[in-house]
Amino acid sequence: MTLDAYVAGLIFGYVLVVARIGGALMFMPGFGETQIPPRARLSFALVLCAALYPATPIAAVMPDTPVGMAQLLAYELTIGLWIGLVARVLLSAMDFAGYQVGQVSGLANAFGPSLGSFEGATLVATLMLIGAVAVIFATDTHHVILRGLMMSYTVFPPGPLMLGDLAQQIVRAGARSLYIGTAVAAPFFVMGVILNLGMGLANRMMPQLPVFFVAASVLIAAGMLVLGVAIPSMMDFFISQFTDWFGLLRF
Repeated sequence: MTLDAYVAGLIFGYVLVVARIGGALMFMPGFGETQIPPRARLSFALVLCAALYPATPIAAVMPDTPVGMAQLLAYELTIGLWIGLVARVLLSAMDFAGYQVGQVSGLANAFGPSLGSFEGATLVATLMLIGAVAVIFATDTHHVILRGLMMSYTVFPPGPLMLGDLAQQIVRAGARSLYIGTAVAAPFFVMGVILNLGMGLANRMMPQLPVFFVAASVLIAAGMLVLGVAIPSMMDFFISQFTDWFGLLRF
């Protein structure tokens, strides 16, 4: 092998690493947030890929044909985008939970900035999304993310993909995200049923009671109280589910 071929193989191998790891970081919670300037995200991805390149099983060999190069790039980019999108789908569970919390506690009309969420986000949903991203770094879960990206080469070695399995797994991730969001918001469902049942009984006993005005303030106060008490457990449950999924990339 000539020196030119070896250098070309090294450069192409680095491009493959950027395609997979950089593609995953585009949507990865914490690393791919839209609030981070694009140049900073791109610079971080390039430096991180350069640091991790020697530890990856990517061989410093150029394919013989341009079609082979395009196929390898497409495979690696697909895997990277799939990992990042699944992680983002799991994070969207907190957006769903925040919307449900706002709906139950009477804060659904308190709109907030759409920080990584869908349009029309509520303040509670934005709070929970920011809290989830902060907890990812506070608990060193970003180390789990980076380790999962490296171990993805064992689960998905460079080469042809089984697209049907990838589609099936991302559907399962969507179902898991719905389960996480529902489980996180479960205390507020119980609170809403109890308070609304109590207000209904109070209205039956005292028809002259302005239930709507009383219930609104009671729901908001109770919702804020339950949120303050339950949010550590809610974040802990989300992080455990998030790390469990990335732990699957180690096998």
